Amino acid sequence: MASLVTYNGTNASGGDSLTEDLNVFYDRGDIAWMITATALVLLQIPGVGFLYSGLARRKSALSLIWLSMMSVAVVSFQWFFWGFSLVFSHNSGKFLGDLSFFAYKGVLGAPSVGSPKVPDLLFAIYQGMFAAITVALAVGAAADRGRIAPALVFMFVWSTIIYDPIACWTWNVTGWVNKLGGLDFAGGTPVHISSGMAALSYSLFLGKRKGHGTADLNYRPHNVIHVITGTTFLWVGWFGFNAGSALSASLRAVMAGVVTNLAASVGGITWVLLDYRLQRKWSAVGFCSGVVAGLVAITPGSGYVPPWAAVVYGVVGATACNFGTKIKFWIGIDDALDIFALHAIGGAVGNLLTGLFAADYIAHLDGYSVIKGGWLNRHWIQLAYQLNDCVSGAAYSFGGTSIILYIMNKIPGLHLRADEHSELAGMDDVEMGEFAKYVYSHNLKQYDYVEVDRHVAPPSLEGHSVRSPDTSAASVEPSGKTETGN
Repeated sequence: MASLVTYNGTNASGGDSLTEDLNVFYDRGDIAWMITATALVLLQIPGVGFLYSGLARRKSALSLIWLSMMSVAVVSFQWFFWGFSLVFSHNSGKFLGDLSFFAYKGVLGAPSVGSPKVPDLLFAIYQGMFAAITVALAVGAAADRGRIAPALVFMFVWSTIIYDPIACWTWNVTGWVNKLGGLDFAGGTPVHISSGMAALSYSLFLGKRKGHGTADLNYRPHNVIHVITGTTFLWVGWFGFNAGSALSASLRAVMAGVVTNLAASVGGITWVLLDYRLQRKWSAVGFCSGVVAGLVAITPGSGYVPPWAAVVYGVVGATACNFGTKIKFWIGIDDALDIFALHAIGGAVGNLLTGLFAADYIAHLDGYSVIKGGWLNRHWIQLAYQLNDCVSGAAYSFGGTSIILYIMNKIPGLHLRADEHSELAGMDDVEMGEFAKYVYSHNLKQYDYVEVDRHVAPPSLEGHSVRSPDTSAASVEPSGKTETGN
């Protein structure tokens, strides 16, 4: 194998590909791994859609998958247009970048700000998947009563005004959190806290679903198989999310994969046991919720902590998120899919634990990264840095999202909430005219609503009538579990 050539820095785009081989600056193994990691993160986004779809009511199932996939399309364009430049331009400020990479101008073979081992072009597509999944997580707040068109506008605007600045100050070497010494390996604040707080704000502005707090909205997840399928996609894809954030095919990437899998496993076990103590049932939905909680919690620390610490992340993360699902009842906000509890709380727990368990020798497994570490290295101030990161990201996301939604709600045609008739009929029917699933009965195409027959007699087929869907789908009473069955 030929030795790598040190990048000479003579051209802002990395060089002239017509006259020189730009590949000589990079290890082919690193390139291959990062392309794979990019595909794995992309796989997570339909995972989010399946997870949300399974937890929601059937009449909203397709629209939630569709919104998740549309986030890839909308944010990929935003990222190409100016998102990547605003976050990772080489001349960024403390809070935001410039437009030197506008429309990927000059994005080619120069070493990225993320790592000298990865060129700008590869770093751009990899980080673009992070931007897309963050939006996919947040727009799940529109479940059951949010209009689709405003959600699409929100994707572009929110990515630009909220995600890009937080990602810049966290991950760009010139960002104020990065320079302060905050440790966030794969997105505790830019991805999870920001999306969780945005979802809380979105839920607040949408208002409560019709029947919220009554027996009319006491439904179960409409499709637990979708929940399990979505969790599987997320679990597999998270290897690209966390291990890929090493930005190299290194031992640090391997360690990130090890702690990611361990935290997810322990998180799933913990949540199941917490639910079992109340219901005396082994919940599949509870297991999936715990897996996601463990994955979220380990995200900021995955490239910094040893394997034994992942057990703590799994237990503490799942426990905090489980009890965090009660907060929405205390504050009176209808967060239908518990996005705030799983992502905002899980991300904050992960950030704080990283302040305790970050270890300098783990970070240096890639051969070049140097950190002061956390409390394991007697670097006591690190916990304060992590807390600062949590609070600033949460406040900026919630406050900024609230301003965006307030303005959008005042613009004709961009009001967020569907009318009562549309909410009763379901977003799939009114907004899309398509459905996640049909069944056929007596040669009539009818909606296959879950739980109806548990409470009422089957609908009469006289006049080809179809029962209202409002009695079906996906929640659980607040005594120990949440409305998403978590």
